[in-house]
Amino acid sequence: MKSLIVASNNQHKIKEIKEILKDLNLQVISLKEAEINIDVEEDGKTFIENSRKKAIEIAEFLKNNNRDNFMVMADDSGLVVDCLDGAPGVYSARYAGEHGNDRKNNEKLIENMKGIPFEKRTARFECAIVLITDDFKEIVAEGRSEGYILKGLKGEDGFGYDPLFFVPQFNKTFAEMTSSEKNSISHRGRALDKLKERLVQELV
Repeated sequence: MKSLIVASNNQHKIKEIKEILKDLNLQVISLKEAEINIDVEEDGKTFIENSRKKAIEIAEFLKNNNRDNFMVMADDSGLVVDCLDGAPGVYSARYAGEHGNDRKNNEKLIENMKGIPFEKRTARFECAIVLITDDFKEIVAEGRSEGYILKGLKGEDGFGYDPLFFVPQFNKTFAEMTSSEKNSISHRGRALDKLKERLVQELV
């Protein structure tokens, strides 16, 4: 079975990806599970640039260490808020200055949107996936999910900005949804669905 190495150690993200790709003939593993200790600097100006850099760097490491029969998948995603001119964007994970501090990031977003009425609090999650095969073929897939930013946190599940991201279609935030509900409309879910179509052809 071919390995699909996800260039991440974010357990929430890995869980979502494994769930969505579970029906493919692939072993989906994180960097830690693949015993790869590389932290790629995400200094791109777009989600695609960051994803491509991560995927290529990990694929080159595997090739240089004589490992084959693999694919490397990297995704970069973030929250784009219209009234904040697209912020936090590619800086979503470190919006408040400390990488991966969800509580501080949410607090900063709430503070920066004080006084803005609901109808102007439109936002979207965007996800860009780059997959590199072991012969260095590149597959790109993108997805987005539209919603609104609430004035306070709602819901106990999810991660990141999920408790603030409200989707009128479900009348829930991402953090109030079941994993199947979220995966059906999330930016990452939609990007992975597009990727699956390409992977099915690749695995024949």
